[in-house]
Amino acid sequence: MDRRKFLTGAAGATVLGTVLGSQPAAADTPKQPASFGAPGANFPKVGGDLGNQNHTPLNQINRRTLDRLGGAWHVNLEGGDTSSAQQSTIVAQDGVLYVQTTQQNVFAVDGRTGAVKWKTNVGAERTNMRGVALGQGKVFSTSGANILHALDQKTGAVVWKTQLLTEDPGQGTPEPCDPANGQCGGTTGTLAGAVVYWDGLIYVGMQGSTSGARGRAYALDAATGKIAWTFWAVPGPDQFGGDTWEGDSWKTGGAVCWIHPAIDPELKTVYWTFGNPYPRTNGSTRGGDNLFANSLVALDAKTGKRRWHFQSVHHDIWDYDNVMSPVLIDLRIDGRLRKVLVYGSKVGMYYILDRTDGKPVQGIEERPVPQDPRHKTAPTQPFPKGDPFVPQEPRLDNSTRPVPFYPTGGLFATHWDRATIIFPGAGGGADWSHVSFNPGTGWVYVGYGLINSAYSNTTGGRVNTARPYGEYFAGGLAAVDPRTNKLVWRKDSQWSLAHGNGILTTGGGVMFQGGPDGVLIGMDDTDARELWHFQCGAGVHTSPISYEVDGQQYLAVFAGGNGLPYPDIPKGDHLWAFKLGGKVPPAAAPTPPSKRNQIRAAAVTAAAAHNTVTLGRVWDTTAGAPGAQENTVAQTAMAPQNLSVPLGTEITFVNPAGNASAHGAVSFFEYEFDSGTLMPGQSFKHTFTKKGEFFYNDPIYPQSTGKIVVT
Repeated sequence: MDRRKFLTGAAGATVLGTVLGSQPAAADTPKQPASFGAPGANFPKVGGDLGNQNHTPLNQINRRTLDRLGGAWHVNLEGGDTSSAQQSTIVAQDGVLYVQTTQQNVFAVDGRTGAVKWKTNVGAERTNMRGVALGQGKVFSTSGANILHALDQKTGAVVWKTQLLTEDPGQGTPEPCDPANGQCGGTTGTLAGAVVYWDGLIYVGMQGSTSGARGRAYALDAATGKIAWTFWAVPGPDQFGGDTWEGDSWKTGGAVCWIHPAIDPELKTVYWTFGNPYPRTNGSTRGGDNLFANSLVALDAKTGKRRWHFQSVHHDIWDYDNVMSPVLIDLRIDGRLRKVLVYGSKVGMYYILDRTDGKPVQGIEERPVPQDPRHKTAPTQPFPKGDPFVPQEPRLDNSTRPVPFYPTGGLFATHWDRATIIFPGAGGGADWSHVSFNPGTGWVYVGYGLINSAYSNTTGGRVNTARPYGEYFAGGLAAVDPRTNKLVWRKDSQWSLAHGNGILTTGGGVMFQGGPDGVLIGMDDTDARELWHFQCGAGVHTSPISYEVDGQQYLAVFAGGNGLPYPDIPKGDHLWAFKLGGKVPPAAAPTPPSKRNQIRAAAVTAAAAHNTVTLGRVWDTTAGAPGAQENTVAQTAMAPQNLSVPLGTEITFVNPAGNASAHGAVSFFEYEFDSGTLMPGQSFKHTFTKKGEFFYNDPIYPQSTGKIVVT
């Protein structure tokens, strides 16, 4: 069976002149299908419409009027709680906003005033909640207990609830469940992604591939909560694709769908993206291409039957899951109207497919890639024609500059037991930012991250996709012409914009996107030139939306921070609405996150550590001393890992005689000190004569990293 069908041979698109610095080609963009349910006065679903175009035609807020945009109202939904991050994008209907919080509450909020109309708690187990769905007079929400709730849209009262993600008995169907009491067998994985409603059905996916959950996508009857169908992302041995998994590896295959799908009502097809296989960076136990991991699958929306699929990464060992909300667009290419789908993310390039049959629009080539027989690597990987929208290997002139002493590589470079820095990393390219298609320019806009990962397999206890301590984080924004898959422009930013930092484009020629520092920015949609900004009080890792009440256009966003990629992103519960003439002032600016991957261990004073750092040992916090055993695999094998040092202090770095290996301590990027290689029993001294933060690592075991803070 040829599982790589459609990877070559489609007719190429006509180049329309959208090279770097070119002008929009809006005249070539046909009107988008009305069946997608495009936003207007309402913003009825996460992604704006069923095609996930994240665009509003409203134009009262435009380049000419933007300087008058201000806060209309602001509310802290959870009373100012800063303990949890928020990832839920708002939806709006008939002047009411609906949003859910990590604290497991669903809110209906008056879009004119910010007054809470109702609030319903759906559980106690906190988890990321990315957005509700509206339909049949109900609000559909997930909970941390893996229960899907239907709430009355007017009152918030629970209409029904259904327990999902019961234990997989290995037969391709979930165990029976009693929705009345929510009790079932054990669970595996957790519900994730925004809920989607269409034509009497609701669609929801799950996460858990890092723990071996077997992926599945659900459709449920919106009236009753009864499961209509389940699509198992990892097929069993007798199912299509079952022969792409070695042995029993399919039982814990991962391939979860943790972002919401797109739906084409005319084709009656739901398009879902599925994540990486398990174990995610060790391919030795799961030979084969591992369908439908790292795949976009087109399913019959009513039955869940597979119509076609496209796998973007074969036998993934890099966490390149490419899980994004697919964007559906009608385009005119070579004079022919094409129904296309834009898919891709972490690899930093788009696969643009005909959504009727999965054939590539511009062409895709299978190219040989580096091999490691221990991983049972795939001999080739698909490369679409066109441009990547980020670099595809580490560089020395931006944040992808590798931490020294690690082996390094670019896209599809292999790794084994030594932690190897590879870019794009597990956090981007683009990761799970919500993309926007703007029919006014004809371009697709995407936020990206410039973040390395240090990959290794699970041998020897190493962390398998750790981001090296001390590395820098950054990112940016790019525009791609989907007719040609060519990069129009790319604009680097000081922040990674790949983790939920959704983009809204508007009929007014302005696009909006928030960042980890809490600033919401309005930009010219032709060149990303900043025109307006507003401090929201917490990191913005959701998509802005726009709606209309009584002829007044509003912009709204939920700012609550995120857990990635910056561990110190300011969190909160800020729900904001904006309008022309709004008078509510910005929030106080929070402390922005560090642009480096910070060490999280508590600081130890130089006096408490006797002015000594012990190499190859992990600090024992209970004893307040270095551990007794050498450690050559941990990131924390500097004792203490985080040392606070008064100016003028001499610190001794020692490789104790009880260690078996050579070690060292070399300051990187600031180049403050270099111990060279220290054999067991040897030491090195350095006096700190300037203030600052100095990261250093072991040149023999580079994942072992420490930090000296001189005050």
